Amino acid sequence: MWNEKIETMPRAELKKLQSERLVKQVKRMYEKVPCFKERMDNLGLKPEDINGVDDLHKLPFSYKSDLRDNYPYGLFATDMSEIVRVHASSGTTGKQIVVGYTENDLEVWQDCVARMFTELGADKNSFVQISFGYGLFTGGLGAHGGAQKIGATVIPTSTGNTKRQIQTMIDFGTTVLCSTPSYALYLAEEIEAMGVKDKLKLKIGIFGAEPWTDDMRKTIENKLNIKAYDIYGLSEIMGPGVACECKAQDGMHIWEDNFIPEIIDPETGEVLPEGATGELVFTTLTKEGFPLIRYRTRDICSLNYEKCSCGRTHVRMNKPSGRSDDMLIIRGVNVFPSQIEEVLLKVSGENITPNYQIIVDRVNNNDTLDVNVEMSEAMFENEIISIEKTEKQITAMLRSTLGIGAKVHLVNPKSIERSEGKAKRVIDKRKI
Repeated sequence: MWNEKIETMPRAELKKLQSERLVKQVKRMYEKVPCFKERMDNLGLKPEDINGVDDLHKLPFSYKSDLRDNYPYGLFATDMSEIVRVHASSGTTGKQIVVGYTENDLEVWQDCVARMFTELGADKNSFVQISFGYGLFTGGLGAHGGAQKIGATVIPTSTGNTKRQIQTMIDFGTTVLCSTPSYALYLAEEIEAMGVKDKLKLKIGIFGAEPWTDDMRKTIENKLNIKAYDIYGLSEIMGPGVACECKAQDGMHIWEDNFIPEIIDPETGEVLPEGATGELVFTTLTKEGFPLIRYRTRDICSLNYEKCSCGRTHVRMNKPSGRSDDMLIIRGVNVFPSQIEEVLLKVSGENITPNYQIIVDRVNNNDTLDVNVEMSEAMFENEIISIEKTEKQITAMLRSTLGIGAKVHLVNPKSIERSEGKAKRVIDKRKI
């Protein structure tokens, strides 16, 4: 373990530490963040009303819209002279989401990511190829800092130039790959086409930044001959390293000395009991530059507070099943893209590849759902009757899972655009 004392801390001691840090954080934010002070005042709350974790539910929520409304630095809790780095989202749905870090924030971030790498078996002898994007996106530099902290050899390839990425893996002896799962699949596809799988030294894959299923995990593991692990992070809270699987792969440990997670009812905001499924909410305890109280992630999941077989006591979050804000409502039915992916990956094999795209439209006031799925080369060369049979099979499975009908179209191999970052799986034309 990277920090055994913290990672195995008894839960009573962990709660005491969280309470001490929460009290300090609330007082600091009340004094330094006008938006937070205004919301507390509107609730009739003062910092002295918060005595620990048990009072967390009294505090107001914060939202992604707050970041846009206070763009770029309005939610920072320290003077800009103390901010040593800023990151930002792509801003594809509006203004960029801007976050800032003090020197201490970067130290904490590196420590969290160092725990992540260590719990998955990486060490100073590892060669870590980081194929997350560098720059304003938190993925590349976030993973980079943690890998460097454990003394690993960092190979900062970023995204793009896939054939060179693969050649770098071979020449530099990459043992750990960090990327989005969709890009890992793309790499695996190209590795197979180049016929160089036997030249790889890969052992571990650490994948995040987009939803993926356990079936997709198995596909990646088989294609790259590695052990694939899930990580969770979001720029607003820190970046990669907020949570990560251990070797037990029974949920992702959240580093509770730095972050308090809650599960709430996304409709009412009510805190749900342990084990319930709902919306994940985070409070940052140690962030100086850009702290957040009760930030609504919109990710739907549950938490497991039982001690893990790995010995770590920090709570585990189960893989998010979807998001409350990108859930598709089709003909009155709630549909998560991850449900569709799960079905497709059960069929994936000789006939189809894991590459797909979901297209939602509205025709004559009725919602339509089309799913384009790429055929394998072998399937493409097969008889039309086999293609029709597979389409019907997937259609039936989707109807059983979703409760509504979908039109499935098997499309030509490599006809769906590949992504070197987050895959664009859903096109909702109703919003255009």
